[in-house]
Amino acid sequence: MSGADNPDGVGKATSRAPAVYADEKSDSSVVPGKLPNNGPGSAEVMEERELAKGNSDQPSVPRTQSRTSALSGLLAVRQAARQDRRVKFTSLLHHVTVELLRESFYNLKRDAACGVDGISWREYEQDVHERLNALHDKVHSGRYRAKPVRRVYIPKADGSERPLGVTALEDKIVQTAVVKVLEAIYEQNFLGLSYGFRSGRGQHDALDALSVGIQNSRVRWILDVDIRAFFDTIDHEWMMCFLQHRIADRRVLGLVARWLRTGILENGQRIPAKQGTPQGAPISPLLANIYLHYVMDLWIKQWRGRTATGEMIAVRYADDSVLGFEKREDAWSFRHALEARFAQFNLTLHPEKTRLLRFGWFAAEDCKKRGEGKPEIFDFLGFTHFCSQTKNGMFVVGRVIISKRMRATLKEIRAQLHKRRHEPVPVIGQWLSRLFRGYCNYYHVPGNTRRLDAFRREIIGAWRHALKRRSQRHRLNWERMTALTRLFIPYPRELPMHPNPITRFGVNTQGRSRMR
Repeated sequence: MSGADNPDGVGKATSRAPAVYADEKSDSSVVPGKLPNNGPGSAEVMEERELAKGNSDQPSVPRTQSRTSALSGLLAVRQAARQDRRVKFTSLLHHVTVELLRESFYNLKRDAACGVDGISWREYEQDVHERLNALHDKVHSGRYRAKPVRRVYIPKADGSERPLGVTALEDKIVQTAVVKVLEAIYEQNFLGLSYGFRSGRGQHDALDALSVGIQNSRVRWILDVDIRAFFDTIDHEWMMCFLQHRIADRRVLGLVARWLRTGILENGQRIPAKQGTPQGAPISPLLANIYLHYVMDLWIKQWRGRTATGEMIAVRYADDSVLGFEKREDAWSFRHALEARFAQFNLTLHPEKTRLLRFGWFAAEDCKKRGEGKPEIFDFLGFTHFCSQTKNGMFVVGRVIISKRMRATLKEIRAQLHKRRHEPVPVIGQWLSRLFRGYCNYYHVPGNTRRLDAFRREIIGAWRHALKRRSQRHRLNWERMTALTRLFIPYPRELPMHPNPITRFGVNTQGRSRMR
């Protein structure tokens, strides 16, 4: 049995599953007797091949590295991966065509920071045709070498800093193309509880699945799982082992190994990477999903079927996971088992951020009986989740913006307004309008309108303060300020709102639960 179906014994031995060379078929041996006259099939005979199936006067599959051949090739890979989840693919690099590289290039952000090569997207676009052809030749001839990742730090809401990697432009292009090829395989393997960085399974899909799972099951306990420095502690040896369960193309495996080992450039010094994958690289989210698929997802599915004595739900978005349990004994047992499981793969649970708390239909009643006050709350994907009730007294999962994140955003907005306070008022107004509408596009969920109203009031107050600092003789009263803000900053209730979780979750899953 392949390691893909053996979550407890994910070993480092190769699978015995059949190998697949997608979209290719060996020619049968035919010895020509004599040179035939010109006509259908003459070329096939002289090249010791049988006649093509079908009518010979029909156009054949395009031999050029075009969009058509690339898409049809990936479709064949996807179909083969769906038919047999144990099959190993022996040839994949030929799907990385010039057209796929071009498509990957135009999918990158135009104004992204430059890597160690110092080449921006717009500079590369000037000679994009010649550059992509040269890059394609280097990749397929084995002359391609990955460049080190430039390390930068961004502040977090809690005051700490998150390390990010700025990848060189050509490395981004190749990684994005390889990701599209590998996604055709692994999207057929990933389980329904996985929502991070997958097509059609975004953050709000994970939030809806969690809310519906808690409300439609007998969940009494929530385990909020946090992995300490996950992206920095991914084991390279285990990562390559997991990839070999489905990938047998040594060239593709070599590319991934180079990206993992290339290291980072910090303060002018190159630091080789012995573990981890840099956050910010296009290949990192997919590698993280593959790693946790074998380490966590398959194991959760097996543990729920073999060990759990009550109901259990699970939702994972990248390295953030929330699990619900009916029985406290199952929750405690699972936590200790998960800690031991992670230790086998050089991962650790964050002792402070990993919490077990009462939550669900009967949490308020249970807390009241024990004199514990209100049920605890937990954070997931930017929202604070708490136990709430409808007007009819029915339990519902309440969601509001995380307070510290909103304060951090307001602090950044005030700093930007202070720097730009002398710009024309319409320019600042349009900037604030785009910012506020984008904020509402994500956070405007049922039950969160009041907090967005508070966010709007804080923005208006910060803008008024910045305008008053433009001169010592200002005449900006609240009446004029209100008229000004009505032009640019609408009320949240005037903007679209996300539907109720049960409504959208039912439509997206077409009546079938994604939390398999």
